[in-house]
Amino acid sequence: MRQDYEGRQVYLVGGGIASLAAAAFLVRDCDFPGSGIHVIEELHILGGSNDGAGSEEHGYVIRGGRMLNDETYENLWDLLASIPSLDHPEISVREEITAFDNANPTHSRARLVNAAGEIINSSSMGFDMADRLAMGKLILTPEDKMGTAHINDWFAPHFFETNFWYMWATTFAFQPWHSAVELKRYMIRFMHEFPRIHTLEGVTRTPYNQYDSVILPLKKYLEKQSVDFSLKCTVTDLDFKEGEGITVTGIHVLKGDVKDRIAVGDRDLVIVTNGSMTESSSLGSMTAPPVLNGKGSSWELWDRLAAKKPGLGNPSPFDDHIDGSKWESFTVTFSDSVFFDLMEKFSGNRAGTGALVTFKDSSWLMSIVLAYQPHFRNQPEHVRVFWGYGLNVDKEGDFVKKKMSECTGEEIMTELIGHLHFGQHRDTIMATANCIPCMMPFITSQFMPRALGDRPKVVPDGSTNLAMVGQFCEIPEDVVFTEEYSVRAARIAVYKLLGINKPVAPVHHYQYDVRTLVSSLATSLH
Repeated sequence: MRQDYEGRQVYLVGGGIASLAAAAFLVRDCDFPGSGIHVIEELHILGGSNDGAGSEEHGYVIRGGRMLNDETYENLWDLLASIPSLDHPEISVREEITAFDNANPTHSRARLVNAAGEIINSSSMGFDMADRLAMGKLILTPEDKMGTAHINDWFAPHFFETNFWYMWATTFAFQPWHSAVELKRYMIRFMHEFPRIHTLEGVTRTPYNQYDSVILPLKKYLEKQSVDFSLKCTVTDLDFKEGEGITVTGIHVLKGDVKDRIAVGDRDLVIVTNGSMTESSSLGSMTAPPVLNGKGSSWELWDRLAAKKPGLGNPSPFDDHIDGSKWESFTVTFSDSVFFDLMEKFSGNRAGTGALVTFKDSSWLMSIVLAYQPHFRNQPEHVRVFWGYGLNVDKEGDFVKKKMSECTGEEIMTELIGHLHFGQHRDTIMATANCIPCMMPFITSQFMPRALGDRPKVVPDGSTNLAMVGQFCEIPEDVVFTEEYSVRAARIAVYKLLGINKPVAPVHHYQYDVRTLVSSLATSLH
């Protein structure tokens, strides 16, 4: 089969999980020679939004942590089942994650905390009949009848004060002004999680952060296959063949100050990650807040491509509304276990077995999560690291009278200590705390209200050699802001462009499972 690909090249624009998955599917399922696969990434490191790096001295940073799900990430698990573990090469990354998760099962005992610092009973969803009727109507209404409706166009104000909303919104990072279509997809896709949303038992955890646990093994696998990586290289534009249809003929790149053009042959393929939810992120420190940046090269590239050819989507709903898509995370590094000891006692969960702890009365709508330690491969034994975020970054804090977006790491820690009522331990906690805030302008841009066609098809109509992957292409029924979405898109792109007659694992339809429906209905009535 290899002789069919002689001299043929595949160019993957972006070094995130979508491109890495596409490269792996090319090698594994198509027998495509790795030397003909080229990943072009503007950063100095692969992984895209699956990041995780740092040190005890400078502090660790995870911009975001994506929760995995054992039952719905069909294509991700299929991929990871064929990638060898770094630590135990005799088993797959899939097996490694499963073994770790089985040894450290998630069961949150402190999902919601009130203003008094008390863990509240979150097993009751808090719906009234109007909420239930609106939810039923949402699930039953076809997407093409919903247009660009916002979630708060669909539900009355009461819905946004329910336990369900606080848990669902902070688990998946929804805002009331986000797309009702996206919420509908999540309701259906994760319907089986509805009865356990208060414990998050359905969450599957990786042994380390996702960069160390998923990206590094993928990278090593691809390196062994001689896949070519061009880092610190920015794709600025694509040339297209004149006339109708979509055929890429050239790739414009910028490496340092040097501009170049890669000629794309008649049999070559180009797979682009259009848009980025973590692009233009900014880090602060204990003494400085992060800054809010604007568009970067990924969005600018998609803007240019969409202006050139119909069928390549409309990025404006996603990249022109930063106030609707931004929020702020923070990663805290300690050189002792004081805070972790206090949190484990407060929550009733050993680190790595709990889930998001959300302070439902927090004006910032702040949540934190303590992962299993160590969370980084190079993390010393005595060091502890946790992650948190706030959805309402432009509201004044309850203890620090400033917007979260204007706060230093020290001020974010002060706000958190206030909500936990750990004031008597403040000095001890702060003695070794290094809180690094991160502002992400586009982190929920994929949830912004959009019309049909705003997200391009994975392989646009009329395309002979171009595919679009990542969080901003259109895959019917599936949910964005997940690893699965990017991996599914990559698999669709590779199979379709190369004419491979192999199945892509389908989306599981829980809405047709009687047991799931009955269980979800019972939960909504509680």
